[in-house]
Amino acid sequence: MNQRLAVAALILCSCASLGGGVQSTSAQPPSQPEPKSQPSSQASVQETNDAFVQKILKQIAGHEQQPAENVFKNIHILNTVPASRFLLIMNRGYSHALGVTCTHCHVENDFASEEKRPKRAAREMAAMHRSINDQITKMQNLAPSPQPHFINCGSCHHGHLDPNEGT
Repeated sequence: MNQRLAVAALILCSCASLGGGVQSTSAQPPSQPEPKSQPSSQASVQETNDAFVQKILKQIAGHEQQPAENVFKNIHILNTVPASRFLLIMNRGYSHALGVTCTHCHVENDFASEEKRPKRAAREMAAMHRSINDQITKMQNLAPSPQPHFINCGSCHHGHLDPNEGT
């Protein structure tokens, strides 16, 4: 993998709540209570998202290492990332950077749906930050650093849906 792709992968791993549908190829969901979509505290946001991920991991059992595009529907980015890693990126990257549950962007029973405006906005934001990072890689006068320079969702959002919150 060249450095530019590695940087793009790092960027995407650090962002929040984007991506395609997380809808299992399995027809029968596991029998467990549905995760709550509106948590009462920040701690429960992560618990809610973890519950969704655990439910989906059970649904895709045996397919965790297949490319995300082969396991889930409506994937636009991270297509070739293994499905289990895709879930980790969505949960610990995207959702965490915005401080939201999965259902902020996704329809609870149809993660592939484009119905929700925040999901469509997140796709546009991903395109914007990829463009910014493309420009950063072309800059010749940034201070030398052992790590590549890049921005991600957390660069502006810092765990808040509104980037202006907490500033």
